[in-house]
Amino acid sequence: MTGKAKKLGNTWRSSPFVGCLYSSLHAAAINRNPRDSSHASDFPIRRPKEIDSYEVGVDQFIRTGEYSDVSLRQWLDNPNRTVDALECLHIYRQIVEIVNLAHLQGIVVHNARPSCFIMSSFNHISFIESASCSDSGSDSFEAKELSSTSPNDLNNRQRQTTDCQLVSDSSSISFFGRRVEEEKEEEEKKQTFPMKQILVMETNWYTSPEEVAGAPSSCASDIYRLGVLLFELFCAYSSTEEKCRIMSSLRHRVLPPQLLLKWPKEASFCLWLLHPEPSSRPKIGELLQSEFLNEPRDNLEEREAALELRERIEEQELFLEFLLLIQQRKQEAADKLHNAISLLSSDINEVSKLQATLKKSSSSDFPSSDVIQNEESTTLSSRKRVRQGVQIHNEDESHTHLDENQKSEFQKENQDILSKNSRLMKNFKKLESAYFLTRCRQIKSQAKPLIRHSSISNSGRGSIVQIDRSSVNNSTSENRYSEVNRQIGWVNPFLEGLCKYLSFSKLKVKADLKQGDLLNSSNLVCSLSFDRDGEFFAAAGVNKKIKVFECDGILNEDRDIHYPVVEMSSRSKLSSLCWNSYIKSQIASSNFEGVVQVWDVTRSQVFMEMREHERRVWSIDYSLTDPTMLASGSDDGSVKLWSINQAILFLHLVDLKALKINGVSTGTIKTRANVCCVQFQSDSGRFLAFGSADHRIYYYDLRNSRVPLCTLVGHNKTVSYVKFVDSTNLVSASTDNTLKLWDLSMCSSRVIDGPLQSFTSHTNVKNFVGLSVCNGYIATGSETNEVFVYHKAFPMPALSFKFETTDPLSGQEVDAASQFISSVCWRGPSSTTLVGANSTGNIKILEMV
Repeated sequence: MTGKAKKLGNTWRSSPFVGCLYSSLHAAAINRNPRDSSHASDFPIRRPKEIDSYEVGVDQFIRTGEYSDVSLRQWLDNPNRTVDALECLHIYRQIVEIVNLAHLQGIVVHNARPSCFIMSSFNHISFIESASCSDSGSDSFEAKELSSTSPNDLNNRQRQTTDCQLVSDSSSISFFGRRVEEEKEEEEKKQTFPMKQILVMETNWYTSPEEVAGAPSSCASDIYRLGVLLFELFCAYSSTEEKCRIMSSLRHRVLPPQLLLKWPKEASFCLWLLHPEPSSRPKIGELLQSEFLNEPRDNLEEREAALELRERIEEQELFLEFLLLIQQRKQEAADKLHNAISLLSSDINEVSKLQATLKKSSSSDFPSSDVIQNEESTTLSSRKRVRQGVQIHNEDESHTHLDENQKSEFQKENQDILSKNSRLMKNFKKLESAYFLTRCRQIKSQAKPLIRHSSISNSGRGSIVQIDRSSVNNSTSENRYSEVNRQIGWVNPFLEGLCKYLSFSKLKVKADLKQGDLLNSSNLVCSLSFDRDGEFFAAAGVNKKIKVFECDGILNEDRDIHYPVVEMSSRSKLSSLCWNSYIKSQIASSNFEGVVQVWDVTRSQVFMEMREHERRVWSIDYSLTDPTMLASGSDDGSVKLWSINQAILFLHLVDLKALKINGVSTGTIKTRANVCCVQFQSDSGRFLAFGSADHRIYYYDLRNSRVPLCTLVGHNKTVSYVKFVDSTNLVSASTDNTLKLWDLSMCSSRVIDGPLQSFTSHTNVKNFVGLSVCNGYIATGSETNEVFVYHKAFPMPALSFKFETTDPLSGQEVDAASQFISSVCWRGPSSTTLVGANSTGNIKILEMV
């Protein structure tokens, strides 16, 4: 047995990685600080390093290592323990050798007690106690907070030391008492012997007679403690009372009869060590050379060899499990990679077939297909040059047959391709993630009937090839393209998003609106809104005014100051505006006093007021399908529905110079938190969404307003805006720094807790920064004084623009750290023009180019 064990040990030592792995995992059981002593390096105290489990899979092995070591005190107090002479002698000899090393260095081991030793599953003993004593011999102790909350594993306890001397008994009582106080009461009840009582009594049991008399601790005191430990190893107990009684008798060197009968040699040796006179006790060297420890040497070596063999086998099993876990994880990664490659191959084949179909239909339907093919080949060759990184340095030599206009067009085309390619490569990882996310959704949706509406407009936008041939109107070709679109499936939405993402390169300032009230310090614009035709836009804010500007007039005329075509004054600060989508002259507003007003822009006056809200109204919205319906959301936790039919009737029948109608709500939805935003669904007046200060979005069917149709959960702070991207997709903004895109076709359940997409590149933690949607593009402001434009398909911004802040009097740039974008609005449902305003009242008309 010994030879086999040694052979296996040699084999094991030839694999350093395996040994390091097992040692690291085994060392994770405890975490002790090194002792500050020049002699401490030779003293066998366990000081393992803390393990950083950089692989999640290793975690289970660390946990195994943590609970394989136990305190020797726990092992001794196990009521089911049976006394094995060889096992006890093996443990005892290791402890004697530890004490011997300390004595050789002139160190007295004050705490040679079971609670200061831990034992591995293979009976390997380690000393874990370290403390401090003053040079004068007076006891002092400083316990640090323990590193583990496990109630019983003393190997997880840690404190710092200032020298290598060990703590006194009285200090140990304080230490272990504190340790037990931190343990959970439930875990303590599970112990056969209450740990706190045992640890306190253990200190008394292991205190030598001379120490009780007041003499200082000495090496002879350690020998006495070794005698008590030997007695505990060979004496088993069944109850706490019996243990206390026997250990109290041991103080008077009275041993139980069953020990004298069963273990006479051990009992005699124990009495020698427990002699009341320190000088009559053996020295530690005599103890190691005694016949008692050396007579069963061969049997102990055989046992150690067997234990070593078991340990090596277990370590090999551990290593095997480690390798199998790595193999499993790598195989899972390989399977995922294989599936991804298969998916890509399938999609490449599908897109290639669709491209061939489109080319075939193009050649048969369009007489000028050669031109298209030539353009396509030129574009492809240009893309190849871009991908290879080759730049054309000599345009005149390469294209001598082109005139100057053709050369400029060619250069512009190359620049556009280069720009698109660089933006694509810059965001390649995010685009890749978006592609696989889209494919996963499509695969999942195949298992259930599709209920979401198509995101492709009837105008044909988003198809693989856009052909602007207004003169072509062939019903056969339309049917063919419709068939192609049906075959495209998932490709069309993704390609639409990719094309739109790459369609524009920047936001360009088309006009900078310079207002006349530059000296007014309260110019923060809270809301912007365009009329139904995109001809006029209105701005309102804390200056208590609604200003209506003609958009084309500002774009086409370069003026020092732009005056509004209409200006209307309110009694209170204005928070929101909404232009009626049907009645061009009608605009609604809400203010900080909780009043909702409907204005007649042609007469510059209010003709309807609604005063049912008790606190500030944050948001209002007209229904696109029913322009007589108006909704408002307030800090009073309510959403109110209004009908303006009566006001419209009076508007056409009488002169409203002095008449003002007080509106009465037609419905109310009560919530428990402030309502910050409301909006009707784009193609129905029956559905309404609103965002709340409780971080949630509620989606209602107004035919049953008692309970929401579904609740959207995912934001961490107040929801400041909600906008419908289309009939089934909703985007929300929050002061948690995110926009989230939601799929309302999934509202078969009452709660939707996962958005389709999150947009996080802007900054928004405390202010309302605006939100507007147009043709899949989502515009929002930022507290960095920037406007961001996202496309709904991708999480990264497609465009951004930072407002330059200039002093209105000096014209010089000023620090804009405190400025933020406060409102944004697209000009129309398919427009590329965007109006943005910031907290100083600076309004800019931007265009995507």
